[in-house]
Amino acid sequence: MVQRSNGGRNAVAHRSSARSGSNPKPHVGQRAPEIQPYGTIVRLPIGLDESVCKASVAALNQTLADTITLRDLYKKSHWQVAGHTFYQLHLLFDKHFEAQNELVDEIAERIQLLGGISLAMAADIAEETLIPRPPRGREEVPVQISRLLEAHELIITHVRSAAEAASDAGDEGTNDLLVSNVLRTNELQVWFLAEHLVDTPLVNAE
Repeated sequence: MVQRSNGGRNAVAHRSSARSGSNPKPHVGQRAPEIQPYGTIVRLPIGLDESVCKASVAALNQTLADTITLRDLYKKSHWQVAGHTFYQLHLLFDKHFEAQNELVDEIAERIQLLGGISLAMAADIAEETLIPRPPRGREEVPVQISRLLEAHELIITHVRSAAEAASDAGDEGTNDLLVSNVLRTNELQVWFLAEHLVDTPLVNAE
């Protein structure tokens, strides 16, 4: 039996690697044209017309931009909250942040499912959101909560309209996402927040 030397095996491996085109060196710095420009639709076989998908994608991207902004507003409030309700609100703000973060992923995936392109980068979100930008510094708790409530109401108003339009167009998947997930989550969070602005006595009833 003839044994092949290590040198022979290495030569065979080298030739095999050359034929397959593999190379351990990273191909960095690559650039190429976009495979799908933002605002276009690649129609998938989901039984919806391209025009319906395009309208739903536009509404969902607005919802996405505002949801990402609200999510980040919750994190800002979580970090910067102060006062005797610090502990409760610190935890509540972070819980709401996590719920909004889940919505972000669900909305973005629905956009992609419809054949669209979801917004992703912070600069694009800042350009598209309808939620006013807060100052960088720390604000009092009532102001923090008021900003959050106003952002919620803006999203809720848009989502109700978008959900109705999606249903009328036959896009029940988008309608279900907007109503069952986005709308109900935002309504519930409004309730928890708004109760913190009720001025009730802490010890003695009036």
